Amino acid sequence: MTCASCGADNDARREWCLSCGASLATATGPALRGVRLTDLTECGGCAAKLGADVLADVLAALGAISGPQAADLIAGLDPPDDAAVYRLTDELAVIGTVDFFPPLVDDPGTYGAIAAANACSDVFAMGGRVLFALSVAAFPETLEPATMAAIVAGAATVVRLAGGTLAGGHTIRDPEPKFGLAVIGVAHPDRLLRKGGARPGDVLLLTKPLGTGLLVSGARQGRTSPEDLSAGIVSMRTLNRAAGDVLVDQGIRGATDVTGFGLLGHGLEMARASGTRLIFDAAALPALSGALAVATAGLETDGAGHNRRFVGPALTVAPGVERSLVALAHDPQTSGGLLAAVPPDRLAAVEQGFAAAGVPCWRIGRVEASEEPGVALA
Repeated sequence: MTCASCGADNDARREWCLSCGASLATATGPALRGVRLTDLTECGGCAAKLGADVLADVLAALGAISGPQAADLIAGLDPPDDAAVYRLTDELAVIGTVDFFPPLVDDPGTYGAIAAANACSDVFAMGGRVLFALSVAAFPETLEPATMAAIVAGAATVVRLAGGTLAGGHTIRDPEPKFGLAVIGVAHPDRLLRKGGARPGDVLLLTKPLGTGLLVSGARQGRTSPEDLSAGIVSMRTLNRAAGDVLVDQGIRGATDVTGFGLLGHGLEMARASGTRLIFDAAALPALSGALAVATAGLETDGAGHNRRFVGPALTVAPGVERSLVALAHDPQTSGGLLAAVPPDRLAAVEQGFAAAGVPCWRIGRVEASEEPGVALA
């Protein structure tokens, strides 16, 4: 089957183009009826998230009026984690999460697929499996129905790959399109992956390269090549299902997924939840092709600015660390990889499990004891 977005030939059984990541089943080109989705919004993907510094104030106020946390609510607002988790029995807990954002690519099916992979990631980051999802959509009335259908179809395909079913949803009118999912999953309550599970001496592993925000921002200004953007799309559309399964099977307890707050922002959340300090080796950070060039050119998303303000008071940067690597570590990721804190005696088994499952991983740092939780780029 010929891809309408890039013209590459694909096996007729494929649903996604191996070259550019566009949907082969639902899209008719970069946009339907000449509508470019990215022209309808100022920013897209997880770069559109409310800044972590502002969000912390909002959640603090909410916590003050919501009252004590229910005994069986394992993960909720105090402390916050990647998803809410409620214990049903001694062996079963239900996981709930929601995530949505404006378009970051023009192909409707690809937009839906990335949004779905990103939303399902919170379940995998908690060590769970996906049961079903409900779509959360806001579309302009002038948007072609075929475009809306392609977005939802792209999401439905990824939810199936995640092991679940797209079971319904809700749609409203909005001049700026937004799409995502509320996802429900399950896990064993004693085998959850938690932000607070990092321990001094653990090795930090990352399962996807960084730079999606930089590449998308660069594409808006003509500084990202189509090939580099395509590679970023493939990364964003890739599920964290296999990575989460390996971590749970190996008894790992400390993990999170790297999304809109960037590596340093989510690392700081882990450090605060576990009372530790996360030290990242700047030279070891994996970058998507083209991302560092965009950073060197001085381009960043607005979300990166929020991340710098959030992390700044708790961040130490060693002399000599390149500015482009600092930008990469702050870059908001959409559907990024899992960041795991792995005890040294489990490191070989986890890396072997990742290799067997086809999950790439990089050793990017370590966890240290600290009286003051924080993060560092060394």
